[in-house]
Amino acid sequence: MTETKDSFDLSKLRQKKTKINSCTKGKSFERKVLSMLNERFQTKEFARTPGSGAYATTHSLPDHMKIYGDLITPLEFKFTVECKKGYNKESISSLFNPKSNFRLFIKQAETDSQKAKKDLMLILAQDRQDILVVVREQGFSGFVSEFTDFVVLDIQKTKYLILKLSDLLKLPDYLFI
Repeated sequence: MTETKDSFDLSKLRQKKTKINSCTKGKSFERKVLSMLNERFQTKEFARTPGSGAYATTHSLPDHMKIYGDLITPLEFKFTVECKKGYNKESISSLFNPKSNFRLFIKQAETDSQKAKKDLMLILAQDRQDILVVVREQGFSGFVSEFTDFVVLDIQKTKYLILKLSDLLKLPDYLFI
């Protein structure tokens, strides 16, 4: 019996995934968030921080010129804004893991907010999911009943509210400015 070979080329079926530059992904997400914030607050004052959010720690600047977080915010805005995109391996169980990226992000946002003497706003997005935001619950506890979907996370006696960014941005201006 003679062996026949199939002449169909299978190599085109297995396409190698192209890597997406995480820096590019983060910058485009930051631009998306600042666009949402500028539109919501009818301003053009939200902008990306030079140096990927590390500008305040890598440059010797007077206190009044230091920028904390990933976005430059209007002077009267009550929050520092930290943006994180990707990290698709993080799941609901990450909320309970003290060594998870999620917990590290909250710690980073806390550190920046304390230095800036503002509240924290951590904005997270995973591929093909709603954009989520983490804020301290104390500033929004009176409005929790207005949210249909949210989680309260208690980390070392600090309560954080996790909800959709679109829901948070529906709240009145005085909570942000």
